[in-house]
Amino acid sequence: MSDNKKKLIILTAGGTGGHVYPADALAQELEKRGYNLMLVTDQRGLNNYHGKLGEIENKAVLSGALVGKNIWFKIKSLIKVSLGILQSVFIIIKYKPKCVVGFGGYASFPCAVAAILTGTDLIIHEQNSVMSRTNRFLAKYASKIATSFPKTKYAPQGNNTILTGMPVRTTISALFDKQYKQPEQNGKFNLLVLGGSQGAKIFSEVIPQAIKSLDEKIQQNIHITQQCRKDDIELLQKEYADAKCSAEISNFFKNMPELYDTNHLIISRAGASSVCEIAAAGIPSILVPLPTAADNHQTFNASEFKNKNGGLVIAQKDFTAEKLQEILEKFINNPTDLEIMARNTKKFAIIDADKRLADIVETTVKRG
Repeated sequence: MSDNKKKLIILTAGGTGGHVYPADALAQELEKRGYNLMLVTDQRGLNNYHGKLGEIENKAVLSGALVGKNIWFKIKSLIKVSLGILQSVFIIIKYKPKCVVGFGGYASFPCAVAAILTGTDLIIHEQNSVMSRTNRFLAKYASKIATSFPKTKYAPQGNNTILTGMPVRTTISALFDKQYKQPEQNGKFNLLVLGGSQGAKIFSEVIPQAIKSLDEKIQQNIHITQQCRKDDIELLQKEYADAKCSAEISNFFKNMPELYDTNHLIISRAGASSVCEIAAAGIPSILVPLPTAADNHQTFNASEFKNKNGGLVIAQKDFTAEKLQEILEKFINNPTDLEIMARNTKKFAIIDADKRLADIVETTVKRG
């Protein structure tokens, strides 16, 4: 272990949960194995992370999105990215990491390119079932490519591409061995609603109407824990005040392991981190993919669940109060269906993804 302490691993990631959670999980595992760690991100993420990423040394470099917007925005972003690559080269030359691990997002691009330019081993982890444009470019030069899904569109074929799964928080993967407890007939039914990092406005519009359409006796047994946008909190509270159910509304929940453990059904977007955490926790789900997600990757993520009968997938255009009311009545009246879904959901989980990814890092470091 003393030898490993001399070995620095640089992690580089964007700011959304899909990039941050796997980076944090890997950081925890690598620290256990005795490695020294550093996070390279952009100014938005600098010292704003919690967990292990908030404890290790953070460095900020310039970066910018090159997709969309007008030509002047792209030119400005290109200048920032170029300067960020230069900053990252200096960081790598100064600190001499044994390898760089990139988790996608445009904030990770400068440091990943700097690794290529300096001849430093680059490992990239793709969270989604459709490889991002950033990772598609980097994959041509990476030493190893780790994927979260068995089938990842645009991922290179060959021995350098390895299925590791999506590293999830250890407090959530620990739920895998717990047995799902289906709701009792005419008993309390706990419903968890998560809308991704930005919340989901359609959930705030559809779900209260669906609940209020249910028989009042059913409503009285429902407890909803719902994430929404800050701007929607007051409106949503008023909506549920007209219903017979109980509800807890917030734009952010810190007790996710407890919520996964105590709820009977989740309605969620289909981001990679959400899908993989749902699988690890073994909770039945209704997934509503974000239709504007790049390359429609959320629909592809959700299809893995659908293929294993671990959850229902509803396109946003079909996610109506009438349809949701029908689904909720079915599950509440046939809770055994939820238990079957919970078992099927776990078939998708890879709960040692952090260890698999750490193994790739160690193999790469020792080979170098």
